[in-house]
Amino acid sequence: MAWVLKMDEVIESGLVHDFDASLSGIGQELGAGAYSMSDVLALPIFKQEDSSLPLDDETKHPPFQYVMCAATSPAVKLHDETLTYLNQGQSYEIRMLDNRKMGDVPEITGKLVKSIIRVVFHDRRLQYTEHQQLEGWKWNRPGDRLLDLDIPMSVGIIDTRTNPSQLNAVEFLWDPAKRTSAFIQVHCISTEFTPRKHGGEKGVPFRIQVDTFKQNENGEYTDHLHSASCQIKVFKPKGADRKQKTDREKMEKRAAHEKEKYQPSYDTTVLTECSPWPDTPTAYVNNSPSAAPTFTSPPPSACSVPDSNSSSPNHQGDGIPQASSEQLQPSATIQETQQWLLKNRFSSYTRLFSNFLGADLLKLTKEDLVQICGAADGIRLYNALKSRSVRPRLTLYVCREQPAPQGQQPAAGGGDSSSATPFVYHAIYLEEMVASEVARKLALVFNIPFHQINQVYRQGPTGIHILVSDQMVQNFQDESCFLFSTVKAENGGGVHIILK
Repeated sequence: MAWVLKMDEVIESGLVHDFDASLSGIGQELGAGAYSMSDVLALPIFKQEDSSLPLDDETKHPPFQYVMCAATSPAVKLHDETLTYLNQGQSYEIRMLDNRKMGDVPEITGKLVKSIIRVVFHDRRLQYTEHQQLEGWKWNRPGDRLLDLDIPMSVGIIDTRTNPSQLNAVEFLWDPAKRTSAFIQVHCISTEFTPRKHGGEKGVPFRIQVDTFKQNENGEYTDHLHSASCQIKVFKPKGADRKQKTDREKMEKRAAHEKEKYQPSYDTTVLTECSPWPDTPTAYVNNSPSAAPTFTSPPPSACSVPDSNSSSPNHQGDGIPQASSEQLQPSATIQETQQWLLKNRFSSYTRLFSNFLGADLLKLTKEDLVQICGAADGIRLYNALKSRSVRPRLTLYVCREQPAPQGQQPAAGGGDSSSATPFVYHAIYLEEMVASEVARKLALVFNIPFHQINQVYRQGPTGIHILVSDQMVQNFQDESCFLFSTVKAENGGGVHIILK
């Protein structure tokens, strides 16, 4: 009986040894280092028998990956999003990587894609007032941009574009099959958007977001492919390095069990997938290198050539009135209202007023528009709806002198004594009291190439020619009348204008 019990113990110990040996293979397969439970569950002994079920990594495999070459902060808890510190104005590389598997998104193989990089607010509260925040920043930093591309350092990017109305965005085309790196510079700092409080300021976090699009059937890059972003804070030059060092020293002073609650600092920042930015993407009209990319927003009105009877977009002359085409009519349809908003540089509010007729928009009071659009754009939209224009500083009436038969002199203001042909004067409105503005407005009204005008003279006593200077323009009387003629320059290059 004792012998039987002893044999049972031997058999039992052997079975336990075999079971332990079978489990020891799990650790050996995964290596000596740490392993995750997801790796263990992926082993054949734990796989589901039904292999037809799709795996998560197959259904959610992103086509691209964006990696910013900047270290993440070590003072971020395990389950929080990474945070990266950047120096103001310093160039940082974002690597654009093709992450597609075989057969993924075949329609872009051998073709270009378009990416838009933005710096936006991380806090939801600031996202709602983004336009007002950026307008305030623009007011304090005229001529600056929040985000720029360092084009000389960038690799593989084509047709870079920066829209003057979008100071926080840059866009470009690139080939996923080639090495591509975009170097960005962020010029705003986090403390510029924090309210001044007692006891110092705490900078707000931003986000760097990349949205990538492919061409649609019309050749426009509007079909969304992928979006990813990361959280950043921007400091004055060298400030990010000091902050990174401070965070690292704080973590070194923590106890070992406290350090386990925080993420390690990585040398690079991988942008994580997110929803596309809600703005309507701008469109490149085709991928031909010779074709210039075009934005959906209209060009500034100052670049358009005014009517031949007017020299100012705000004031009309004797010809066809333009107020009817520029002013929003109560009978305007939804589509016409949208076009009016675009034409008058309110493209960021087209979605907000997407269901408004002209009459609906005209019924809004100044207080309503300020509340909806913020103080700066609300007042601007109100003035545009009411056709409030800036009054010119000086108005001049000019007429081009026509060759008259010998012995006859033109009668200023009407016609000569022997002809019924009237002398038609055109109004010139000056917003700046400088001589160059006179030359520019004369060139626009009378279709004279501006670059061909050498000098503008005023005919003085005994027929002498006096150079028109800024000081002379400032002493012109309002609503003065002039006849003018053109004479070829002595060297044959261009013309002189003589005011009489």
